[in-house]
Order: sequence, then C-alpha cells, then structure tokens
Amino acid sequence: MYAVVRLRSVVNTRPQIKDTLKMLRLNRNNHCAVLEENPHNKGMIQKVKDYVAWGIISPEILGQMMHNRGELVGGIQLTDDYVKEHTSFDDINAMAQAVCSGDVSLKDVPQLKPLFRLHPPRKGHKGIKKTVPEGGTLGYHGDGINALLHKMR
Repeated sequence: MYAVVRLRSVVNTRPQIKDTLKMLRLNRNNHCAVLEENPHNKGMIQKVKDYVAWGIISPEILGQMMHNRGELVGGIQLTDDYVKEHTSFDDINAMAQAVCSGDVSLKDVPQLKPLFRLHPPRKGHKGIKKTVPEGGTLGYHGDGINALLHKMR
C-alpha cells in the first residue's frame, strides 16, 4: 500500500495536476491518502510527484493513523468498537495488518472517510522544494514515509 501526503499548494500549477490531486482525494496540504499498489495509482503519483511525498506504509503506522486520525462521516472518530461491530476484525490494528497485506480495503469499513487529515510535522519539514535525494521532503521515500507519517501523527 502507498501512503501519499500532499505537501505543496497548487497556486499557479497546470490544470492536469490539479485534477490528478482531486482524483487522489488530496484536496488540501497535509492530507494523506492510502492507495493500492497498481499501475493506475503509480501513474497518477508520478504525475504529481513534485507536490507530494509518498512511499510504502507499514501496518503499525497505518494502525496508528487510523486510531489517531481515522474519521467517520459526521466527524466521529474511528474506534475499536466501531471496527469490531461493522467488520470481521477485532480491532484497528488487525484491520491495518489486513489492509497492508491487501486482503481488505479501507472501503470495507462503512462510513469511513477515505483520507487522513494530518498535523504538520513536528520539528518541521526538511524542505518542500527539494526531493528526498537532494535533502528535501518531496518525492518517493520508500519505507522512510513511515518516519514522516509518525512526525505528522
């Protein structure tokens, strides 16, 4: 599973990039979407690579994000009781394991919003105008996205 976090604004950008960010459900800065690993999503991420940070999310960080920032329709926080009542899983962490392995999707939880509204990173970004190899935050992080998501918890 990919975690994609929008870091930059879309002021003075091409309409194709704005449309792609809308398709990825990244409407504001510091929003995170969890996407399946397939060629369609990979192509959309490559198109907006200068505006987002992305990488492969671990089950522990996904469970932490679902517990802290998971939100249902109506602004209600996602809880273990809700997951146990509406899915076949006992708690959020078990569901996060299954989501990362590809057995289920986040869409299987009824009323769950498809994105996470994150806090700006503690201690700040390294820079949102440079890519990861240049010493910034943009682009592909690999497993390093988990450290960024932990800072934005």
